[in-house]
Amino acid sequence: MSSQEGGAAEPGPDTVGPSPSSSTNNDAVTGDVITITIGATVPTGFELTAAEEVKEKIGVDARISKDRGRIYFPITTNELFQVHLLKSVDNLFVVVEEYHLYPFKESKEETLMEMMQLATTLPWANALAVWKLNGTLKKKKGYRKGGNGTKVKSKREATDATVADTEQQELPQAASAAESQTKAESTAEAETSAQDSEEAEPEAKVTKFRVTCNRAGDKHSFTSNEAARDFGGAVQEFFQWKADMTKFDIEVLLNIHNDEVVIGIALTEESLHRRNISHFGPTTLRSTLCYGMLRLCKPQVSDIILDPMCGTGAIPLEGAIEFNSSFYLAGDNNDMAVNRTVNNVCHIQRRMAEKGSASGLPIDTVQWDLCNLPIRTGSVDIVITDMPFGKRMGSRKKNWDLYPSCLREMARVCTPGTGKAVLLTQDKKCFTKAISRMGGLWRRLHTVWVNVGGLHAGVYLLKRTGAVFGQTPEDIHESRGTVNAQGDENGDKELS
Repeated sequence: MSSQEGGAAEPGPDTVGPSPSSSTNNDAVTGDVITITIGATVPTGFELTAAEEVKEKIGVDARISKDRGRIYFPITTNELFQVHLLKSVDNLFVVVEEYHLYPFKESKEETLMEMMQLATTLPWANALAVWKLNGTLKKKKGYRKGGNGTKVKSKREATDATVADTEQQELPQAASAAESQTKAESTAEAETSAQDSEEAEPEAKVTKFRVTCNRAGDKHSFTSNEAARDFGGAVQEFFQWKADMTKFDIEVLLNIHNDEVVIGIALTEESLHRRNISHFGPTTLRSTLCYGMLRLCKPQVSDIILDPMCGTGAIPLEGAIEFNSSFYLAGDNNDMAVNRTVNNVCHIQRRMAEKGSASGLPIDTVQWDLCNLPIRTGSVDIVITDMPFGKRMGSRKKNWDLYPSCLREMARVCTPGTGKAVLLTQDKKCFTKAISRMGGLWRRLHTVWVNVGGLHAGVYLLKRTGAVFGQTPEDIHESRGTVNAQGDENGDKELS
């Protein structure tokens, strides 16, 4: 069974078994409608944003887990399709059971033995029913998988005829082209399974599964591998499923964070964060993180939104799709980055046209020098961008000249008094110093700390002061270094 370590050790459950939390214990079936708890992984730092989106689109309150990057919320199965429309979540799973104070034993052997016993006593029925229903929804998302998969793997033996028949339908949102081949293979597999299901009894099929353990904490007496292995062995024996680490039908999740234990079944095969990008760059942002940044600045109707270092265009493209009452300008100093952005925009437009919807997007792409933007002073409402961290793009040394020059030019094009900026960077020391030198032009309102590819970064929300550009000490001071800043910037291969 697969595992992901997040800490050291942990004690083990009680022979009788711990009492579950009320949220999953009260799951009930009312006719064909099942009330269950959905868990979602979200970009670390944007849990509140994700909870707000759940409240806004589904109308329920989400609970933020003690384990960062996860939220939980209750729904009924007739609302399941709405969960797939959320833009701030990476992965979804249905909760089988959760324990907020799991009484781990001190002995590793006792702990693992009780985990094996736990697997046979969990209320699996509702979660498995939701997993089966979810198959009719999530298969629709990958419309780009088409029906032309060229490679057919072994049968997906757990897929019933109902799921297979609905598999080629489409949801408005699709996974990225990078996922296309995988999902095309899934379609071909399910079609084969559907044909075989007419000849073979469902009881003769063998469901393939795997257990993934995500563990965090330093008081556990076992490893993630040990927990996944023993718990998975008990699941296999209980259901008579077949373990398969790669071609599995069901992924059982065992999430352990200190004394909190959540058992779930995955509802997404691949993360939803790559939904808009087909041409990736070295520092392409996750679409879910882009969505969180956009919600932070609250785009309004007719706002002009600028990304001066767009890279592959992930931020403005997400905005043009989800907040399409604003207009987006995407630009970069590197021609390869601009080409990637144009290709990504064209990809989305083709996708929209194939679905029969209007293919126009409120976005334009330009190549420019970000320290000398061809934009009228005070004409932009929001500046939102991923600044170079100085690692894969640019350098820490160059950032000391680049950041002040960027902030000055952003202040010039931004509307005094009402303009905002949402800027992502991991070079916190340099950015903080640059902002302190821009006190007459920018005010820092809020900071969200996020995890970007394992790096601790900050998303800074800034407010443009009412000062007229060209009449502050910052303008005079910064103008002396503009030439050097531009020279350093042009030396960078790409900013995204």
